[in-house]
Amino acid sequence: MFFLLALLFLNSVSAQIEQKSDLLFKNQDPLKIKLSYSNKEIRLETDDTTYIKTTMSFWNDNKWNDLEVSLRARGNFRRSKCYFPPIKMKIKKSKAEGSLFEGNKNLKLVVPCLIQDEKNDNIVQEFIAYKLYEKISPFHFQTRMVEIEFVEIKKNKTIVHNLKGFLIEDDKRVADRFEGKSFERYIHPKAMDDMTSIQNTMFQFMIGNTDFSVAYQHNGKLLYVDKKIYPLPYDFDLCGMVDASYAIVNTKLGINTVKDRKYRGFKRDESMVQEVRDQLLSKKAQFFQIIDDQQPRFELASEFESTKTFLSSFFEILEDDRDFEKEVIQNMRTK
Repeated sequence: MFFLLALLFLNSVSAQIEQKSDLLFKNQDPLKIKLSYSNKEIRLETDDTTYIKTTMSFWNDNKWNDLEVSLRARGNFRRSKCYFPPIKMKIKKSKAEGSLFEGNKNLKLVVPCLIQDEKNDNIVQEFIAYKLYEKISPFHFQTRMVEIEFVEIKKNKTIVHNLKGFLIEDDKRVADRFEGKSFERYIHPKAMDDMTSIQNTMFQFMIGNTDFSVAYQHNGKLLYVDKKIYPLPYDFDLCGMVDASYAIVNTKLGINTVKDRKYRGFKRDESMVQEVRDQLLSKKAQFFQIIDDQQPRFELASEFESTKTFLSSFFEILEDDRDFEKEVIQNMRTK
């Protein structure tokens, strides 16, 4: 009886955690938010422990709601290269209680990088990448699109920017859903779960991303669930599907642009690789539907079409035995 009561209690706590943290992401309609701060201040005067405080307004229940948040710039490459640095957001539990953000102590806010015509479309393209991975692996970050009215404080004036962005949940919230733990330390990819590892690297190949390392948790985290280690990827702005103007690649990999794919997965049992290939082929229609669903959010028709074209080129490889052998099987890494 004691064991049953304890189990019911733990399940109840787990359900409460899930309910609180997932409320923000259950509704996938774009969330309208308002923010104001200095790009210069957040870039130069914040770090891993130093934040600036501001008020974020968000539209919920047919009204504007105010929430005190702490912000800092995150990342290294985009922090130095971008006009709008990506944001790490912290919210005090007492401030979020009873609001749409309850249960989310830490969030990432992805915003455009540069002031360019395709800046918002690049955000939609990266958001699509997250949605594609949701169909591939249960171990993924939840995301939600936001429409941002950003009032930039610049010297003695303010500039209003209307931006698209999206929120990414914290890795600890992902771990809570699976009653596991997130952690950071060097782990050789071969020590990770085979199936999820193949799904991850095949996904990275699909979107044309080489800017990641599961061993060193570059643009990824690790989950420990039921004595297994699972990769948890994020940050896809340098992939070929996004094709950002500022993207660069490591030419030592034998590629010249981000539009060139390079499979970066370690050698695994070929039958498992073929199984993942079949999984992806079976979801082809779902993947293209994800892109089609986002069409109204694109501002440039050319960016929408290029996204579909890039995904089509992946399935051309998957559907051809010779190409799949050449591009994937023969490129599996041994070290």
